[in-house]
Amino acid sequence: MSHHVTIIGAGLGGLTLARVLHVHGMAATVYEAEASPAARTQGGLLDIHDYNGQLAVEAAGLMEEFRAIVLEGRQAMRFFDRDGTLLFDKADDGTGGRPEVERGELRRMLLDSLPEGTVHWGHKVSGARTLADGSHEVTFTNGTSVTTDLLVGADGAWSRVRPLLSDAVPEYAGEAFVETYLFDVETRHPAVAKMVGGGMFGAVDPDGDGRWIGAHREKGETVHAYVTLTRPLDWFADIDFTDLAGSTARVAAEFEGWAPEFTTLITGSDTAPLLRPHFTLPIGHRWDRVPGVTLVGDAAHLSVPNGEGANLAMLDGAELGEALAAHPGDTEAALAAYERVLFPRSADAAAEAHHKPTSEELIEFFTQDEQAR
Repeated sequence: MSHHVTIIGAGLGGLTLARVLHVHGMAATVYEAEASPAARTQGGLLDIHDYNGQLAVEAAGLMEEFRAIVLEGRQAMRFFDRDGTLLFDKADDGTGGRPEVERGELRRMLLDSLPEGTVHWGHKVSGARTLADGSHEVTFTNGTSVTTDLLVGADGAWSRVRPLLSDAVPEYAGEAFVETYLFDVETRHPAVAKMVGGGMFGAVDPDGDGRWIGAHREKGETVHAYVTLTRPLDWFADIDFTDLAGSTARVAAEFEGWAPEFTTLITGSDTAPLLRPHFTLPIGHRWDRVPGVTLVGDAAHLSVPNGEGANLAMLDGAELGEALAAHPGDTEAALAAYERVLFPRSADAAAEAHHKPTSEELIEFFTQDEQAR
């Protein structure tokens, strides 16, 4: 079988795989639904961990480029009780293992590291099937198709490659993010700027009902907030998120009695709130070995956000690339070796993601993390 790899999806996992293959002298083609790298914004900050995401960066040979895009000072952390009591305050002393980068910059770093023409933009998958000879055909909405002996689904939550391996379909996890942005916070929202500090901020409801307000200080004076609510999809459907004042007031009402600086992260938004419902695959999702096809990232192990998703996607891509390089001429041995590690790691990460930590557990975790270093 050919070791030319066809990758569906130019997210972090797919691009890391393509880069690691390139490092090992192996060819890959990436097909991406978006029309161009600038077709949409790529989200906020990512903390790239030294125990998974950074291992992928090292395998890709891009540590110098990675360090150049790290935002200094963003590993600072502050946690509060809902009444505004400061529970934990850790400055960024430069020794932490979770440096923050902008998702768009990280993706651009990976794209720039690939040979020109590796990514084929504007290729949205309409379907995938296994042919009689064991190869796989992918068809695109633009009328084209490709046939390959080695297909990797790096196409996220609603993967079109996954059905070749599994009948699993993502289900709503019962919670969602409502994301907001506040600009020029030093002058327009000084109390918020002081509360968030220079890095990450979080406030958790001690009653344990899943309410959470978190925020990141992004570049300049921008604060990006993530409000978590455990509500049915119908509850969110009743909110018109194009109505800035009405929608922020409705979401903020769920935090009645919390410190006013916290709810200002909602009502002070300069952009219409963005609803991001959380979907998940079953914990421990796995599949029987199907020749010539596998998955990485959310396509393989979609879970609720807990700061690990991007890191795991990159590690998946790196480990798959290294497995293919380590088994020249034996694709099936490479895929089997990759999946033997993938499945238990994904199950453990998903189980951890579904646990909703209290303020005390968060503080204990980050304190232990600091002491371990």
